[in-house]
Amino acid sequence: MSAPTLTPAVSSDLARHVAQGLSRSPKTLSSMYFYDDEGSRLFQQIMALPEYYPTRTEFDLLEAHQVAIGAALRPSTPDEPFFLLELGAGDGLKTKILLRHLLETGANFTYVPVDISGAALEGLVASLSQELPTLQVEPQVTDYATALTLMASRPGRKAVLFLGSNIGNFLPADRRDFLSKLAHPLTANDRLLIGFDLQKDPRQIRAAYDDTQGVTAAFNLNLLTRLNRELGADFELDYWQHYTDYDPLSGAVRSFLVSTRQQQVRVEALQQSFDFNAWEVIHTENSYKFTRTLIGQLAAEAGLAVQHFFTDTHDYFADVVLAPQS
Repeated sequence: MSAPTLTPAVSSDLARHVAQGLSRSPKTLSSMYFYDDEGSRLFQQIMALPEYYPTRTEFDLLEAHQVAIGAALRPSTPDEPFFLLELGAGDGLKTKILLRHLLETGANFTYVPVDISGAALEGLVASLSQELPTLQVEPQVTDYATALTLMASRPGRKAVLFLGSNIGNFLPADRRDFLSKLAHPLTANDRLLIGFDLQKDPRQIRAAYDDTQGVTAAFNLNLLTRLNRELGADFELDYWQHYTDYDPLSGAVRSFLVSTRQQQVRVEALQQSFDFNAWEVIHTENSYKFTRTLIGQLAAEAGLAVQHFFTDTHDYFADVVLAPQS
């Protein structure tokens, strides 16, 4: 097998990450690398699964509270222009609820979807041009920090959306750091709208991350396919399984890739091989669930204050409006 060409910066970052993560004990790989084009497509399928409650719950929440959320995000002066900046925009299905409402109420804004998947953004922009032809859109194919830094120099309010339960993918220390970095370029006039999956029946949570159709398993295993394609690895997917558990004490769903036999994997881009024992795991993802008290603590640690707390009728999910503390 010939070594792949690592010209894109993301592939270089991926190679460094794999070298570090597979040299650790226990071995780890970050869920941020799930989202190549195929990973993004599979995640769209996951969001439609009957077990996966977060997407439909947040969708219903946004439908129910769109007027109040829109008012919380837009400037107090009706005609004042502002930017609606969405991190990890994906297909924009839920966001379109807010976009339609803002357009219908005459808000003067520009939608700035941000995603590392160019294909996902292209699909979003195409659908928006058909469904909401008057919407001003400035797509950004980049990482979150770069997008926020670029937008910080633009005049006017920035309303930053981080929907879904993506905040739960960070370890506690990384989560605090991420929120602090989000807050740093923002002024007291800016706002954050962040989605938090709330703690609930542990069985319901676990089922959402281990569906009976195997789509979540395919989503996790696609990470190994990506390493094979981009880094010249030789993972044999028949010898790997997806496994998930949920700890209600910490509120953490943990996902793993499990080696079903003793094996060695070669990564040509690194000119390095990695040994796996039978039933050894690669930890790939955390998905933390939150309480209202914890959300308030996280906000305060990042220099933010909770302004509005919107939840659904079952208290499964919350979309929280945060403002930088002056």
